[in-house]
Amino acid sequence: MSDQLWVATRKGLLPYKRGARTWAPEGEHFLGDPVSQVLVDARDGTVYAALNLGHFGCKLRRSDDGGASWQEVAAPAYPAKPTASADPTPWDLKLIWCLAAGGTEQPGVLWAGTLPGGLFRSADRGASWQLVESLWHRAERSEWFGGGYDHPGIHSILVDPRDSQHLLLGISCGGVWRSRDGGANWSLAADGMRAAYLPPEVADNPNVQDPHRVVQCAAAPDTLWAQHHNGIFLSRDGARAWHEIEGVAPSSFGFAVAVHPREPGTAWFVPAVKDECRVPVDARLVVTRTRDHGASFETLARGLPTAPAYDLVYRHALVVDESGERLAMASTSGNLWVSEDGGDRWQALSTHLPPVSALAWGA
Repeated sequence: MSDQLWVATRKGLLPYKRGARTWAPEGEHFLGDPVSQVLVDARDGTVYAALNLGHFGCKLRRSDDGGASWQEVAAPAYPAKPTASADPTPWDLKLIWCLAAGGTEQPGVLWAGTLPGGLFRSADRGASWQLVESLWHRAERSEWFGGGYDHPGIHSILVDPRDSQHLLLGISCGGVWRSRDGGANWSLAADGMRAAYLPPEVADNPNVQDPHRVVQCAAAPDTLWAQHHNGIFLSRDGARAWHEIEGVAPSSFGFAVAVHPREPGTAWFVPAVKDECRVPVDARLVVTRTRDHGASFETLARGLPTAPAYDLVYRHALVVDESGERLAMASTSGNLWVSEDGGDRWQALSTHLPPVSALAWGA
């Protein structure tokens, strides 16, 4: 099990360490600065932190020694927009929304998903970045639009553990996209998803879907789970088709999803009331878990706050470690929990953090 947890918050990056009996904070990094994303590269243990400094722009930091020291590396940068372009999307970096490591045979390769919808690749551990123009210049991008943000954004990047050239992206609101050649070519992979928030004649358009988060089972990479704005979707054929899981109580709406690394039928969600409200159903924070590919769900609440509780869990703030038993979850209300038994029981590590945007287990 992973004994270190990195917590990316609106006021800094806060590491926690598990001792013999309990978890404890281990100081802070970038105190006062909003940290939008954190990645621990399992290939070499490098820690990457993305900062969103408002007027000063987005920054990226790298630590080669577990956070003892940090160095600034390049942040993804868009090229200048052509003068004659009719594209209404700004060609400048608004947010580093997700970071992902390349394959085990690709040392130094990183991927970054950003707002306003650009995918970037680095071949040198973040020292430089290149916009993946094959996706940026797709005609379909003109249909993409923002969900919770003003512009579309890439929040999920999945690198197939069997073939590092096979990539899957989740885009709000731009559906799911696949590349089988390392990003040289792309195709839509959101068939079966539906967008109830759109007129019926376009609700099935795969290019305007709003998957909130897409995850992949490490041991069975063809099994994918998506927490969509419209509900929970499952693919068991590598995103060739998606199937909606219906009748999930108390709600199928949410932002976060985690999948067991070895059991593709086991996944966790944090249900909420959708659209303008975005709070737990009946003000009762729970986690739902399926162990049978969505045929049934359990409601898990032991150790979580009783009603009224108004915690919202963002896309990257529910994570499971390589054991499949240790989970961590954090909220925009500054609460942080860990479960050691697959979500059956939860322990609060803190109830007074800044709002949390992302979590990552240590290598």
